Amino acid sequence: MGAKTTLPTLDFHSQEIMQQYHQLLPAYEKIASHVSGQLKNFFDEAGIILAAIEHRVKTESSLAGKLLKKGGKYKDIYDITDITGLRVITFYIDDVDKVASALERLYEIDWENSIDKRKAHEIDSFGYLSLHYICRIPESAYSDPKYPEINKIRFEVQMRTVLQHAWANMNHDTGYKSGVEIPKAYLRNMSRIAGMLELIDDEFSRIRRELSDYRRRVQKLVASGNLSDVQLDGDSFKSYLSIKPFEPLTKRIASINQAEIQEVDLSKFLPVFKTLGFNTLGDIDAMVKAYSDAAYQIACFQIGLTDLDILSSSVAPQDLCTAYILKNGGGIMGLKQMLDTLNGPSEVNDAMAEFLMEQSKDLPFMNQ
Repeated sequence: MGAKTTLPTLDFHSQEIMQQYHQLLPAYEKIASHVSGQLKNFFDEAGIILAAIEHRVKTESSLAGKLLKKGGKYKDIYDITDITGLRVITFYIDDVDKVASALERLYEIDWENSIDKRKAHEIDSFGYLSLHYICRIPESAYSDPKYPEINKIRFEVQMRTVLQHAWANMNHDTGYKSGVEIPKAYLRNMSRIAGMLELIDDEFSRIRRELSDYRRRVQKLVASGNLSDVQLDGDSFKSYLSIKPFEPLTKRIASINQAEIQEVDLSKFLPVFKTLGFNTLGDIDAMVKAYSDAAYQIACFQIGLTDLDILSSSVAPQDLCTAYILKNGGGIMGLKQMLDTLNGPSEVNDAMAEFLMEQSKDLPFMNQ
């Protein structure tokens, strides 16, 4: 067992507050666990991705130290608002306001004691630019007969970004925590780093906003059919797949055997189209229109004399790529590269490429 913590000698009033703390400790812990779980569920449902939600209940020694310094400030235990504390850490600075909005919906906010430290202008205050809300759980939202005090107890929620959190911790360890005055040269360097981190925080948020705007523009262009204006990338290809461009050919192929279509993720074809030299969604769309009949001929030859009754939805784009490669002189090497990209390098792909080449050479589209 560890050594017992020696508490400072407190005056009578502070001792009474400490007794209240021990009586209410289960309620403080209940608030910490309930609020932490509720916030996690809320943000999961809202689709807001957080770095972390942390919670803690102030220890006996920490509270004793606080009372030793300013115990006379508090009338009773309910005047101390940070015994239960939570910290919500976001990836983006914009999300701090979203978290704050969620807290305002879920809890009663003590505006008089809440602090927006983001309004600070000192360059070295970056790590402390948290938004601090003092909250209370309304009885109408949640109550527990075992802990009737939880609707009276206030708790603190700090909201900050990952970079602000990292800076606050580093600055605490190197400066505040040591109790030694830091030379001005080191303070200047720390201030420079703080300024850079603040710029990085802003840049991350700006980039996310621009990407969101880009995705919306791509979705509008895809929906309008202006595919030649859309560069081929992960976001645009995802939007393109949402309009199911390969579905007519897939259904046509499935009708050969009246087969059932098993839907699979087609995003794996993006690097194949890139390898083929396609730069826009219009390039893919043009291939679909120009090579659908050829792809259908390949499918008929492959499955026409079989009893396959389940087909993967990847059959259409794969046969389209096969037809494009063969018609444009890609040969066995082109087919192998496609198969390696789709399935990973394998000797089986060599044999499959030779098989595809052999069975397709006499199909009508190869002689047109």
